[in-house]
Amino acid sequence: MKNKNYISLRSVLFLCLGIVVLSGCERDFSDDVEFATFPANGDVFIDAFSAGLDYFPFVDAGADPEAFSVATDDNVFMGSAAMRFDVPAFGNGFVGAAFNTTVNRDLSSFDALTFYAKASQAASINAIGFGISAETSNKFQVTLNNLAVSTRWEKYVIPIPDASKLVNETGMFWLAEGASFEGDEGGYILWLDEVQFEKLGTVAQPNPAIFAGAELVEQAFTGSNIPITGLTQTFNLDNGVNQTVTVAPSYFDFSSTDENVALVSELGEISIVGEGTSTISAILGNVRANGSLEVTSNGALQTAPEPTTPAANVKSIFSDAYTNDTASNFSPGFGGSTTEVSVTSTSGGDVLAYTNNNFTGIIFENTVDASGLTFMHVDVYVQEAGTEVGIQIRDIGANLTLETDVNTGLPTGDDADRRFDLTGLTVGQWTSFDIALDGDIASQKNNLGALILTGGPNFIFDNIYFYTE
Repeated sequence: MKNKNYISLRSVLFLCLGIVVLSGCERDFSDDVEFATFPANGDVFIDAFSAGLDYFPFVDAGADPEAFSVATDDNVFMGSAAMRFDVPAFGNGFVGAAFNTTVNRDLSSFDALTFYAKASQAASINAIGFGISAETSNKFQVTLNNLAVSTRWEKYVIPIPDASKLVNETGMFWLAEGASFEGDEGGYILWLDEVQFEKLGTVAQPNPAIFAGAELVEQAFTGSNIPITGLTQTFNLDNGVNQTVTVAPSYFDFSSTDENVALVSELGEISIVGEGTSTISAILGNVRANGSLEVTSNGALQTAPEPTTPAANVKSIFSDAYTNDTASNFSPGFGGSTTEVSVTSTSGGDVLAYTNNNFTGIIFENTVDASGLTFMHVDVYVQEAGTEVGIQIRDIGANLTLETDVNTGLPTGDDADRRFDLTGLTVGQWTSFDIALDGDIASQKNNLGALILTGGPNFIFDNIYFYTE
């Protein structure tokens, strides 16, 4: 049995569910009115999909829509059927899907999602969990990363961070697994059975965290936004394992010590609204989360210098002064990167605000032919003394593929880099850099495909463009 309901991962609207609008005469409800509740049905797959549940593969992101099926052979843990996922080899997409229901569920009486799993080889599931839901815009998404499975059936537990939030849920289950590089695991079969929400009573010792438990101090400017990152919840399971899951911001209750300085939304976005200092903290299920952010604002961000180079001599990447030559991905999500970046609107136009950077990139949607250009310009603003930023201008060659040596991280094949350190930055004001397109990249700059950024950890960019005098 295979379903072919395709869905866009980019929009994360995994179900197009109708919304019933009630209209008519306006009157107050009686205290005796009893509002409808949803069934407390925790079943996902017990020999078949539970009521109203269906399969929605992440086709737009490259998932194989034929990778899921229902097994009725010897590879069943209990009963007559199990879920089967054929994980493709590298280069052939991945297994990725949400399992959602049109029959909303009340999951508040459970404390975990449980299932049995085995694989045709020892493997690690990239991401698995629940809470991807159009009705709640993924407000209560939970993710367990890198779950190790073996070749024998074993039971696995994904704890619910705060079950009281799940009174109207449609996102019952999801997973994403595939080979991300040559030699990574792939070309194997994964089976799941008895997938359901349960009340185990052995999920204990909650230990939530924001900012990965760190006590951070940061400078900001009025009008900027800072995402709360590193949101996790850890529980001790009855087998002694401390199971940590990544959780959506809506599980937390955030607070600001001075709301005239900083406000925090339910979605974990800090808005800087005035001058001063405020500390952001959180609780989850009446337990104070480890980690906090002390943020200080000295007022509005000054406007970056207005570019004066004629537009005819410019190929822009990010600037309000020019039409950009290509769209770019400013949040590529490199593995191991801790960077958060936001396009922030200010009185002087949009800027790129980077926080907690270790390394990230700006990936061009279309390559830029800079063979007739001689410089790259960028304006940089910092609020902390000693900040330095590294930038690499990368040509990705005729094959249009970003290739680096696995040991050195340096470009290989037909790729070339121009590396430059943005030093001498003055706190509280913009510093302009004009980087010559010379050195290794001088004769190979007709397929510019990316900028690689290191250092920081906090800085702001504006007016990124290539030009000739």
